[in-house]
Amino acid sequence: MKMPKIWEILRMFKDSCKGRGWKTSENEDWVEADECYHNFLWTKNVSFSSFKRIVTSKKCIVREGLSYRVVEASYTAWLFSEKPSETMIKLVYENPSFSSKIALYDLGQIFEGKGLCTRLNDTDSPVFKEFESFLRNELKAKIKPVPIASSSEINPDEYTVKEVA
Repeated sequence: MKMPKIWEILRMFKDSCKGRGWKTSENEDWVEADECYHNFLWTKNVSFSSFKRIVTSKKCIVREGLSYRVVEASYTAWLFSEKPSETMIKLVYENPSFSSKIALYDLGQIFEGKGLCTRLNDTDSPVFKEFESFLRNELKAKIKPVPIASSSEINPDEYTVKEVA
């Protein structure tokens, strides 16, 4: 079975969200539900410094006609086509202000035809819960938690983050 590309998965998921009464965008990867923006960022990989900057900014671009506006994303899901680094996983996992708003999904094994998605999702986002259901039902993927390395395996000097309220 040929696996769809990440943007095809998002397009199909956003189409299914419309049936739930959630607002979506044709050009950007967000879903608006319950007056909250649920942002999807997809990447093969990203440098840790860029990841930190994006995680702390919580911004989302919304196109309205010919103009754009920047809104605060209530939740952000990172969709990786390769396994995210342990430092990124630890950053989100060990910071409650991040883990309650940020989900990490490693879709790489889905694209390899293995039908497995590892994820770190401690948010209460109904959109991300529905995304996981979509992966299970439409792509027949098994969803498993991301294994977390022990703190002794990560050098804390590699990252310092100011938590943003």
